[in-house]
Amino acid sequence: MEPLQEAEISCPSCWETIELSLDLSAGSQTYTEDCPVCCQPMLVRLQVDEDEGTFNVDVEAENG
Repeated sequence: MEPLQEAEISCPSCWETIELSLDLSAGSQTYTEDCPVCCQPMLVRLQVDEDEGTFNVDVEAENG
């Protein structure tokens, strides 16, 4: 599995489709990233399954 992956997600604030660059080499993680369209913070949850060679990403509005 490549350490850097791209994922298309919908911003939970403005609903625009955006592309996130994900660093899978750090394993599963949770972090905050600002939407490049509306600048609202979103909570990104990245789950990496190194055994399966897969990943899953979920986002939600950081401000609830």
